[in-house]
Amino acid sequence: MFNTLMFKELSDVIRNSSKVVIISHANPDGDAMGSSLGLYFFLKKLGIAAKIIVPNDYPMFLAWMPSIDDVVIYDKNTTLAYEVLNEADLFCYLDFNTESRTGLMHNDLCHFSKTSKVLIDHHIGADFSKFEAVISETNISSTSQLVAEFIKYHGFNDYLDKDIATCLMVGIVTDTGSFAHSVDMTTFNICGELLSTSIDYKQIHQNIFDNSSENRLRLLGFLIKDRMTVLNEYNTAYIYASKSDLEDYKYQVGDTEGVVNYPLSISNIRMSVLITERQGAIRLSFRSKGTFSVNDLAKKHFNGGGHLNAAGGTLTNCTLEQAIDKLLSILPEYQKMLTE
Repeated sequence: MFNTLMFKELSDVIRNSSKVVIISHANPDGDAMGSSLGLYFFLKKLGIAAKIIVPNDYPMFLAWMPSIDDVVIYDKNTTLAYEVLNEADLFCYLDFNTESRTGLMHNDLCHFSKTSKVLIDHHIGADFSKFEAVISETNISSTSQLVAEFIKYHGFNDYLDKDIATCLMVGIVTDTGSFAHSVDMTTFNICGELLSTSIDYKQIHQNIFDNSSENRLRLLGFLIKDRMTVLNEYNTAYIYASKSDLEDYKYQVGDTEGVVNYPLSISNIRMSVLITERQGAIRLSFRSKGTFSVNDLAKKHFNGGGHLNAAGGTLTNCTLEQAIDKLLSILPEYQKMLTE
């Protein structure tokens, strides 16, 4: 299934580098952190100095992951992050393919246009021209699975261990919604290989999904009870969260992770949208069932994109009310596709 030439090209670039910085997107999720840490451990086994930088903090339910304290968080330690970037001879972009996805970190990355870059990603819309090597497979469950395939190319027997397997399993489990979508035989085959290291999958799952604060659970209940609207004529539901809503429940990074999936449990709902008021912007998360493409919708109307059934978008210079109005105004355009 995979073109081994792309694995060889990436391997050659990495092996000719001495200091690699692994970079992922703003609001890093389980796949961003899992793939980054998995690659980090692998590069260390190759004898290559590696660092991870993420634009802002990761969800607290991932704080248990191996060596996660080694990750440099840009908006908390910008000076150190810039020093790390300045010393690197290779940037490895993971789980995103356009630099604007790194938020405020984008400005600093623009200063390093001459630094070599490689890409490992599974999202639609990449411009490959700026990269020395690329692994991009949009039909694969997660970037963590792609990292696993890259390590397998070098030989699992030589490199796979419990730390790598744990991190990559986190990425695969979270990005597939516990294997609910975007999976095929290769996904399960890779997970079988990861399990062969005797990782404690039950504990991993518990650490991810049974590791909420009381405030996070109460926020979820509030959003479903008081902030969810069901539009049966469009087989669509949306949930919104204002800045004050999040403050009332002492919001921490990651507290709204997965909320967008809940309306899809309603039998007739084909699209779910979570609209949150963030610092100076409105963030929208889209999920869908079946063949309805939220990627196309997010790209056309909300400056975003992603996958067929999972996408995101952002509106700036816009209020929460205006964002909701915009969503409602475009739904008639998609009514037939959502209800047929």
